[in-house]
Amino acid sequence: MSPHPPRSTIADVARHAGVSKATVSRFLNHRDTLLSPEIAQRVEAAIEALAYTPSPMARALKRGRSRLIGLVVADITNPYSVAVLSGAEQACRQAGYLMMLFNLANERERESVGLQMLSSYQVEGFILNTLGLEQGAVLKSVLQDRPVVLVDRLYQGLEVDFVSLDNVQAIDACFDHLMAAGYRDFLFVTEPLGAVSSRIERVRACEARLAALAPAAEGRWVEAGADDPDGLARALQDARAGARRPPAVIAANGVVTMRIVAAVTALGWRLGEEIGLIGIDDTSWAPYVGPGISAVAQPTDALGSLAARCLIERIGGLAVPARTIRLPGTLMARGSTRLTP
Repeated sequence: MSPHPPRSTIADVARHAGVSKATVSRFLNHRDTLLSPEIAQRVEAAIEALAYTPSPMARALKRGRSRLIGLVVADITNPYSVAVLSGAEQACRQAGYLMMLFNLANERERESVGLQMLSSYQVEGFILNTLGLEQGAVLKSVLQDRPVVLVDRLYQGLEVDFVSLDNVQAIDACFDHLMAAGYRDFLFVTEPLGAVSSRIERVRACEARLAALAPAAEGRWVEAGADDPDGLARALQDARAGARRPPAVIAANGVVTMRIVAAVTALGWRLGEEIGLIGIDDTSWAPYVGPGISAVAQPTDALGSLAARCLIERIGGLAVPARTIRLPGTLMARGSTRLTP
């Protein structure tokens, strides 16, 4: 036996009161002036006897509102995505919205599928932190004129609100810290660029800073995929072999930082002594690995909250040109960039 009795429906109330469902609907929508006092009392008594409560979703849909927001993320196992989700969900809840999540698991072919699935639930708008691979023109047909806010990754041809880390500021913060610590040889490591705008922006910012620092400092950047740990190890060995003193590695995100830590451990090197390391994204484990991993922390909660607030403004009818908002990162200096003389 189920521990909870079946929830009463509007049909149950109508049957109990001996009236039509339309009559019950009129009563629920505060149109009881259209009913006789005797019928209104019967409906009220039936509602009380059956402990009937209207479905919030059904009532919202009847008014053309679902109070649902769809969030699509590239990879829910990425700490960045989880933190953004937390900030967005809290802002939605405070505004009276519920959030529905779709995880792409880094599978490109699921992007349109995820949007179509969420659309079938009548979400009122989308927050997208996806692979950034689809063209904006392709997405427009799936989005069906619903408002959209992009987080971290742009889409070509999609003019909508966009919130992100200030990637140039974050890269500059890494170089400023490393130069002050005495490092002069650099290796920037990123996941394969593809069409992901945030990865491209960070590489371009790295190139610009290295050009500005030459000839006092030099360096290069490499792509490191999850399927090529040997290539990453070779890049680290080359960086150290060609350096005048221990080189510093800049990881483009938390996922890359973890790969570099694994490679350095396998090579038997000590962070902060034989090689320096700083990463964008301050993960929960960064303070506890070796001497502590230096990082530029992203304001992930703020980014998620801001994305949700921008979207809710659009749902409410705000009609202004597409906004781009970039927030600065915060340097968290630890032992992995404490250059040993």
